[in-house]
Amino acid sequence: MTAPFTFNTAPSIRFGDGLLADLGSMVMATGQKRVLVVTDPGMMATDIVAQALASLAAAGIKSSVYSEVEADPPEAVVHAACDAARAADAGLVIGLGGGSSMDAAKLVALLVPGHQQLSEAYGVGNAVGPRLPLILVPTTAGTGSEVTPISIITTGKSEKMGVVSPVILPDIALLDPGLTMSVPPHVTAATGIDAMVHAIEAYASASANNNPVSRQLAVQALGLL
Repeated sequence: MTAPFTFNTAPSIRFGDGLLADLGSMVMATGQKRVLVVTDPGMMATDIVAQALASLAAAGIKSSVYSEVEADPPEAVVHAACDAARAADAGLVIGLGGGSSMDAAKLVALLVPGHQQLSEAYGVGNAVGPRLPLILVPTTAGTGSEVTPISIITTGKSEKMGVVSPVILPDIALLDPGLTMSVPPHVTAATGIDAMVHAIEAYASASANNNPVSRQLAVQALGLL
């Protein structure tokens, strides 16, 4: 008999080539008029951010950009992004880029309402909502941050800590496969390996949280990869 389990993921996963063009209409449907886009300098060097901003502008959405996310973002980056969201009076957060940008965006959405400090959210099940509405738009295929309830942050010089809670799952995961073509070949290779490792781990994990849904998705992912 299968033991009881819970499988949490984003409530709305939207997939389609060119779907980034619909970002503005997705935000408009939430009723929010001001957003913060959380991204990184590498993304700013592509035309993807400009495409996203154009879609938002066409829908009448005022957007601000925080573009200083770095790999394995430190707490200071999260706090700076929160300050940017408050300064922009953002009512919705968009994470655009790789896993680090999406992880940072999750915490911005969580922390800006002011219900708790970042230090209080670390661990499993400690995050307190409500948070700001959140849309995540991945540009790589490896991290899976857009559909997982986890955010990893660097504390101190090298130690990493995580916030694990369904509260930080996005409202919408916007999956536009064309965006993965924006990254250089070495990033495509690295994130492909990342996806494979995640699939193997999901299938083979001895964790009590492992479940038949995760294992079936892992098998399908490995077949595709």
